[in-house]
Amino acid sequence: MRVLVAYATKKGSTAGIAQVIGEELSQMGLEADVRPVEQVRDVSPYGAVVLGSAIYMTHWRKQVLRFGSRYAGEFQGRPVWLFDSGPLDASADEGKNVPVKAAAELARQIGARGHVTFGGRLVPETAGRFTRRLMESGNTGSYGDFRNFDRIRGWARAIGAELQGTAGSTGS
Repeated sequence: MRVLVAYATKKGSTAGIAQVIGEELSQMGLEADVRPVEQVRDVSPYGAVVLGSAIYMTHWRKQVLRFGSRYAGEFQGRPVWLFDSGPLDASADEGKNVPVKAAAELARQIGARGHVTFGGRLVPETAGRFTRRLMESGNTGSYGDFRNFDRIRGWARAIGAELQGTAGSTGS
C-alpha cells in the first residue's frame, strides 16, 4: 500500500517526525512518500494518509489546514491519522495535551482514525530574536529537543500494523 505522510513545518522539527514515520512505514513494507503539503497536488494514488503540523501559539499551520479541507472529500473512507508537534517539555509524552481546536475539527471532518501530539524542538539557532529573548529571560518554555523518537516509531508501527490488518486502533 502507498501511504502519504504530509506535513507543514516552520523550523524543521515536524519534518523530522514525518521522516521517521515514513521510514518506519517503509521498513514494514509499505510505500511511504514523505512530503510537505505544499508539494502534494493529488492524494488519489495513496491508500492511506498521515497528516502532521507544527503547533505555533496553539495553532496548526495554515497550509496544513487548507490542505486537509481541500482534500477532505477524498479522505472520506480512507484511513487517515493526524499528528502534531510543539510542546517544549515532556507534556506530550505524559498525554497532557488537548488537541488544537482546528486539528480536532479537521479530525472530525475527515474521520481521522487517530490524533497524537509529539514534543517539539527549539534550539537557539532556529529561534527567532523575540523567542530567544523570551527564552533567555526565562519567561517561556525551554530550549531542547523534546521529540521522543521511540514513541514516534511506535505510533508509526501501530499505523503500519493496522494498515496490514494485524492490529487494532492507533488513537494515541
